Amino acid sequence: MRDSNNKTGFSTRAIHHGYDPLAHNGALVPPIYQTATFAFPSVEYGAACFAGEEAGYFYSRISNPTLALLEARMASLEGGEAGLALASGMGAITSTLWTLLRPGDEILLGRTLYGCTFAFLHHGIGEFGVTSRHVDMSDLQALESAITPATRVIYFESPANPNMQLTDIAAVAKIAHRHGILVVVDNTYCTPYLQRPLELGADLVVHSATKYLSGHGDITAGLVIGRKALIDRIRLEGLKDMTGAVLSPHDASLLMRGLKTLTLRMERHCSNAQAIAEFLVEQAQVELINYPGLPGFSQYELAQRQMRLPGGMIAFELKGGIAAGRRFMNALQLFSRAVSLGDAESLAQHPASMTHSSYTPQERAQYGISEGLVRLSVGLEDIDDLLADIAQALKACA
Repeated sequence: MRDSNNKTGFSTRAIHHGYDPLAHNGALVPPIYQTATFAFPSVEYGAACFAGEEAGYFYSRISNPTLALLEARMASLEGGEAGLALASGMGAITSTLWTLLRPGDEILLGRTLYGCTFAFLHHGIGEFGVTSRHVDMSDLQALESAITPATRVIYFESPANPNMQLTDIAAVAKIAHRHGILVVVDNTYCTPYLQRPLELGADLVVHSATKYLSGHGDITAGLVIGRKALIDRIRLEGLKDMTGAVLSPHDASLLMRGLKTLTLRMERHCSNAQAIAEFLVEQAQVELINYPGLPGFSQYELAQRQMRLPGGMIAFELKGGIAAGRRFMNALQLFSRAVSLGDAESLAQHPASMTHSSYTPQERAQYGISEGLVRLSVGLEDIDDLLADIAQALKACA
């Protein structure tokens, strides 16, 4: 078994952790265990598996060897004890929160969240007696004042989708743990290559692995990583009994394929996005740009402190608001008009009418999502081609 003590580097672990080809007939690529159920050598062994006394496999809704390797690899990369793979990012989020929250409990949320997360919290689990309240996490005094005896979880994204607002993970975790509250961080935008919330004090990290972790836009997947005791609960409560959001072994294999190039891809996403952000900030048509790699970004110092690189996502507004933003997007030729993010292809979308349309206009205004905001997921194409596309789109919509 290679890297049993996590002493090798990030990229090495992304490729090798948890797998020895010689233990699998020399297969360099881990095999796919494409099976729903597993045979037992005896009734007694099967009973011990169901009782939790044996760690063997018995049904792929609970565990599968292909998924187990992915989970161990991601736990290593995030610096956690254990991981759990699920069928989507929302599967990871909902399985986690259904496990941690009960009627009468309260969850404190970052000011801005992905639209489907927002809908689940306010119109899903909220219908079952769980209270969700948004707090400006940049105001630590306001956060501490918002905590009540019913508060069980603090949940946020950093950077937040779509406006790029950051949260000081270490500072929030310190406050939360003083009150016995769990901290859950959505690390989708960064991946563990750019940011590791568990090392900063968070209790659980969730991912839409559909995005950068996969990197190819051809699967949906989710992950949650943290302490083994918490992950075991989410596996046996949230996943097994509540959501059934099971990732297929084939998709787990594709996700591990994506992890092998994560370091290379994230470096290119970030360098391309930095160049585009620096170009946009110089354009007279740009009213506002949020990108953690710009010195003028309001939380630049925090980004430098807790992120290795500023990421591949850019949020900006054009003078002329929503009409100018739509003209710009419709004029793009190389960027695809599509939701999701983290693909090799560069994508552009309008959050107010797409990913965050589950918010009412009043809620978007309240939580910092302007109607004219354009979100770019900067891909892996040649930077000169991407800059040329943006330049011609700005000219076309002038």
